[in-house]
Amino acid sequence: MATKSMFSQTSVRLLFSLCWSMLAFVGEAQACAICFSGLLVTPGQKLDAADEAVLAAPLASGPGQFRIVEIVKGDGAVGDLIVQPGLSAQASEAVMSIDGLTVDDEAPTTLDEKPLLLLRDKVSERWMSLGAMRVNYAEWLRRLAETKRSGEGRPKRIWPQLTLASSYLTDEEWRERVGVVAPQLESTEPLVAEIAYGELVRAPYGAIRLLKPQLDAAKIATWTNDPKLASRRAAYTLLLGIAGGPDSATELERQIDEALRTRDTTNLSAMLAADLELRGASRVKWIEQTYFADRQRTLPEIQAALLALSVHGGAKGAVPRARVIEAYRYFIKARNPMAGFVAMELADWEAWDATADYIAVIRAKAVKDPAEQFAILSYLQRSPLTAAQAGLRPVAEQHE
Repeated sequence: MATKSMFSQTSVRLLFSLCWSMLAFVGEAQACAICFSGLLVTPGQKLDAADEAVLAAPLASGPGQFRIVEIVKGDGAVGDLIVQPGLSAQASEAVMSIDGLTVDDEAPTTLDEKPLLLLRDKVSERWMSLGAMRVNYAEWLRRLAETKRSGEGRPKRIWPQLTLASSYLTDEEWRERVGVVAPQLESTEPLVAEIAYGELVRAPYGAIRLLKPQLDAAKIATWTNDPKLASRRAAYTLLLGIAGGPDSATELERQIDEALRTRDTTNLSAMLAADLELRGASRVKWIEQTYFADRQRTLPEIQAALLALSVHGGAKGAVPRARVIEAYRYFIKARNPMAGFVAMELADWEAWDATADYIAVIRAKAVKDPAEQFAILSYLQRSPLTAAQAGLRPVAEQHE
């Protein structure tokens, strides 16, 4: 039986159930999955998408009137007048955050004589404000905007006011961009800090690792322990793994042990990924035994361990991808009913050594979830080893 016929009925039946799951990941293909949460539209993305960006000071002559004091990108000239009634420092009551759509219940940003960062799209021909910042950050904004040089020029729109956070920066551009934003993390200028953090959380982990010479482990440790920065703890935990040393590893492992005892998965994937960064491949066997082999572990704990391994496998970093693939195959054998969790990633990596593992899973009818079944069958369809190792007719017939 040809590969196509093996999937003809099963794929149609399972396709719809998987499509919704895939939509959750289309937002940011390159971003570090541990940092990314919810639908993310960062100020940096808005800057990339805008045709024009300026710093403009409000005029005392009336509301909605501004004088351009710096050009960040696009046309226009210093001294030009912008008149748009209703334009102010607070762009909207509803804002997009790393946790999704929220309502901003804090006091509106005050100008304090600071100009506004205004963006405009040539299609809408209306300006929007990202907030106020001191004019001396104009050069930093220009450097940030200049890191986006490739592709189609700007992200595709998927509905009004939102942009598709797709992989529209090259690896080289990401390396340059994270170098620009890193010194401004937790800047005393709130909007600058927000822009810098937004670009950090959507950057690929491989690019973030290159920041090591610029990072101050002691400073990052204070950020991870600051209750006011709780929503940013995962990203800063990853940075601590990159910047830290033996003392950082010891403290992380103390926290991981406490999480194991209490089955607390808060920040667990970030802690495990940071620990892997500090300890290297030798720590993977401990994860296999602790999370995959131990039947007392909960599903969220297992998912956190898989996510930590995924980040390293994608970045080809402290833990080689080959070792991550080995851990995934251990997981498939130890947790047959969950085997589909890693199928799509193994296929993307063209890790066909798991073909026999997945044929055994299909024959045993171990996986019940339709989306997982589809992922496994898709892997087998793509694998060049499927026919040679198992023969498709028995596998397909037993599955159906």
